[in-house]
This record gives sequence, C-alpha cells and structure tokens, in this order.
Amino acid sequence: MSNFVPNKPYLRGILLHYFIQKKSAAEAHRILVETYGDHALSERTCRDWFNRFKNDDFHIQDRERSGAPKKFEDEEFETLLDEDPCQTQSEVAKSLGVDRTTVSKRLTALGMIQKEGSWVPYDLKPRDVERRLFACEQLLQRQKRKGFLHRIVTGDEKWIYYDNPKRKKSWVKPGQAVASTPKRNIHGSKLLLCIWWDQLGVVYYELLQPNQTITGALYRLQLMRLSRALKAKRPQYNERHDKVILQHDNARPHVASAVKTYLETLKWEVLPHPPYSPDIAPSDYYLFRSMTHGLAEQHFTSYEDTKKWVDSWIASKDLLFFQRGIQMLPERWEKVVASDGQYFN
Repeated sequence: MSNFVPNKPYLRGILLHYFIQKKSAAEAHRILVETYGDHALSERTCRDWFNRFKNDDFHIQDRERSGAPKKFEDEEFETLLDEDPCQTQSEVAKSLGVDRTTVSKRLTALGMIQKEGSWVPYDLKPRDVERRLFACEQLLQRQKRKGFLHRIVTGDEKWIYYDNPKRKKSWVKPGQAVASTPKRNIHGSKLLLCIWWDQLGVVYYELLQPNQTITGALYRLQLMRLSRALKAKRPQYNERHDKVILQHDNARPHVASAVKTYLETLKWEVLPHPPYSPDIAPSDYYLFRSMTHGLAEQHFTSYEDTKKWVDSWIASKDLLFFQRGIQMLPERWEKVVASDGQYFN
C-alpha cells in the first residue's frame, strides 16, 4: 500500500463518501491530507466538488472531451463581458463553449475582479444629465464668486418606522448557513418626519400623525411655521439683511403653485436643484443617512415614543455635525461636474 498513488476519480469518490456522511469540505480535505499526503486534492478542489455535490452533480469521472479544449480570443471574451458585465463565470463559459475553469483563469490573467454595483436613484436620461451638470457648474461658480452656504436652509421628509431591524454579519465555517434577518415590513407602522436645518442646527421639524402624508396645502402651512421659527432662532438673517436660500427637492408638494406663490411673498430664494439628485441634497446624503444608522435596532410603540427619540437624536448632534453637512455641498457639486452629470461613486 505504501506505493499506492490514488488517482483523481478515486479521491473524488472518497469526497462523495464524506459528503454523504455530512462532513464539511475542510474536514474532508484534512482527512485526505492525513491519509495521502502530497497526493491529496487541494482544499479549493475539495470545496469545488462539495459545491457540485450540493447541486446534485455526483459525476466523479473525468468527462470525455472531443479533441483539444476549445480556445477563444481575448477580443471575443471581452466583447461578451462588455455586452453584459454582470454575467457569471458559468454563463460566460456556456456562451464561449468552454469550461468554467478556463474562464476563471483568463479573468485572473486579465486582472479582472468582480465588484458589486451600487444602487442609483434613477436611470438618468440625457436631459437629466445635462440639467445636473449645468446646475452644479452654476452653483460652483456662484460659490467661488461669493460664498452663500451660510444662507442655505434645507429640508426634506423621511419615513420613520416603528420597527427597524438591523442585518448582522456572522462568522461561519465554509458551507455553513448564515442566520437570516427578515426585511422590514414597508406597510408597517410608520410616521413621516418633515425637517428643516442649516449649518447651525435644526430650525424646525414636524412629526406627522399616523396615516398623515405631505400635500401642497400642508407644505405651505409648514413653510409659514418655518418662517416664524427662523425669525425666532436665526435673527441674524434680518440683522444682515440676508435672503434665506431654501434648498428642497422637486417633490410634487414642494412645487405646488400655492407653495411657489407663498415663497414669493417671503422673498426667499429657492436653490436650483435638478431632478433625481438626492446625491446633492444634504438631507439625503448626510442627515437622513446618519439618522438611519441611529435608528438601527430601534423599536417604537407609539407616536410619543418615536417623537422622544427624534428629540433625543437631534439634541445629540453638535454644531460641527450640521456645519459638515452643508459644507459638503461644493465637494459634491464638483463630483457631479467631474462625472459629467452622472451619479458618482
């Protein structure tokens, strides 16, 4: 037996035996190494075969091949990936008529890696891209001529759910299942937060009652309350004779005719904001992102409970927090320009 050299089908048979015995690929590899030393299959190969067995592929013999393995040109390979860069290695291999291992080796040789794409708010049309680019170029030029960030009051709305589960990462062994976390029920209890802030902090906010949503008429009333709050909390606007610059998005209630008319009476300026651009809206890219992080694993039982948390969260943020959120605007305008109007990473 000391001269016995196991071949690959023999070792695969042993792997299949350990698979049926409910052993892990790592454990099976360890036993093979202890028994056959340098002749054992690699741990990577053991994992690959265990994955085949899990997919009900129990064929352990080398499959017959007609003639030499098919080769392909890099140009053909790259063209296929350009058409759909999200294809799996198996899908690429099937299209080229080669095995997956060949595709894997070629990807490595070309220095290509697989990265998960990020979600974007909207599939921008050419007109949207043009508007984003033009608006950001104009805002940057204006900021360079005379800074106006200190005059910006920005606002938006955010749903706050009663239940806020947090998906957790777990340390597991290869092949071991990970505990799942149920998604939040989007139809569950929730309240709409309407909030306005500047680089000095929150100026005014409302937490709407259950089942209450924003309308043009309600938004106009909120702007009236915001105006009173500004006079009380930010007297420097009147002292410096500075005009308030309101930054809000193009949601339907924000651009209702009654709202536009009222803003004219206030003599506030509305900062240009291109459609589909939460990446340059301070509440979206900054305030709400921080708030969402704070909400993780929070569970509310009532309106009062939720409002108490919102009050506490706002009180926990210092002046530098709000300054940072507003002062990031030019940096984000520059990124839009550098991306030629597209969303940036």
